[in-house]
Amino acid sequence: MSHARRRLIAILLPGFLVALCALVPFMQQSASAVSDPTGPVTGNATYFDGLGMPYGGCGVPQANLDSQDFVALNVYNTPGDYTFYPRPLTGANLSKAGLWNNGLNCGRFVQVEIADFCTGTNDGAQNQPFCRNGSWASDAYNGAKLTMLVADSCGDSNGWCRDDPYHLDLSKDSLNRFVKNGAAVGDMYPNHWNNRHVTWSFIPAPNYSGDINIGFLQGAQVWWPAISVSHLANGIHGVEYFANGAWQTAQMNGDMGQSYVIGGITSGSSQFQIRVRDVTDTLINGGRVYSFTLPSACNPCGTPYTKVSYTTSQGSTSTPTATPTVTPTVTPTPTGGTGVSCGVNYQVANAWQGGFTANVTVRNTGTTTWNNWTITWTAPSGVSLVNAWSSTITSSGTTWTIKAPSYATSLAPGATTTFGFQANGPSTPGPAGIACSSG
Repeated sequence: MSHARRRLIAILLPGFLVALCALVPFMQQSASAVSDPTGPVTGNATYFDGLGMPYGGCGVPQANLDSQDFVALNVYNTPGDYTFYPRPLTGANLSKAGLWNNGLNCGRFVQVEIADFCTGTNDGAQNQPFCRNGSWASDAYNGAKLTMLVADSCGDSNGWCRDDPYHLDLSKDSLNRFVKNGAAVGDMYPNHWNNRHVTWSFIPAPNYSGDINIGFLQGAQVWWPAISVSHLANGIHGVEYFANGAWQTAQMNGDMGQSYVIGGITSGSSQFQIRVRDVTDTLINGGRVYSFTLPSACNPCGTPYTKVSYTTSQGSTSTPTATPTVTPTVTPTPTGGTGVSCGVNYQVANAWQGGFTANVTVRNTGTTTWNNWTITWTAPSGVSLVNAWSSTITSSGTTWTIKAPSYATSLAPGATTTFGFQANGPSTPGPAGIACSSG
């Protein structure tokens, strides 16, 4: 079953700072209130259509997630109590925290395995048993697995989100990508779903390589430098920024666990240095320092996510090996007399015998807005398109044409967007002959 979820996200936007500064202070990051389960756990599974706009629960737009297979965790663990409690949970309310853990489990990965389906009624009704007038039964889909990313929160006043501490809300588009016997199940949803049980556990990011991503949020500026940190090996429990000669603890943006409000090296500076703590509260990469600059176009930032490049220093670990990617820079046909250039980063997210999913990040590396962005490439022989998200993809033989979605047709200089697709065939090698144009 699906359930529509209202996201009550505490996010401070700079346009409201003057009006609300006396009433709504920055949210202090709460102490960790919930420990990880000691082993795999089993709970009810529901599904939802996608992240709220623009950030979902963790502070990262859906297009910029590390995986399009994502889940939501419960904000509350309050069996029989369906009251709304202010987020993030603080003081006496900390005891009501679910595995969302005030956002501190954002950016982590979970291994999810399909279990039994319900033969009765399992509607999440308040004060009603799960799977009433029926029982849990196994079928051919039991044992199918998928690695998924924690990207959202479930705080609704129903039995799933309040009574079951191990409930997972799954991205609907992921349901048929669960893998069993080396192949995607393909048809579990809709006819064979019926509000399953799933067994799951937290795991480190699979096959992790590269380093973190940093992006400024919409509205970010010198006096409100709100960032999102993603592509994490083992979640995120805190960000520290260097200001006025000392390291300061950044404050989480509400309970959006991958978004923090930092400060410049000096007051009003557009230069920033941060370091990041993972889910073990340990500084990542031995205390590596990430230095970056607020883009000049961010006055304030006009898009939901503006990725920035950075340099690194210090730290006791070597720079991780970068994930193999395709990163050409080409100059397409000029638009309005001005050339546009782009970079394309291609990464396989999940692969199984006979198919795979991939995430692709596109960056406008030019100095003018790239309107109606379009990518073309040559797919390897034997690869065929199944479906796509955050873009429109058409194929003719081995030639694929990827066009901007209707809701985000233009990219400002330095801006990025991410789309993904599922395909049949071998996951390697990647596409060749990548070219950019204005479609």
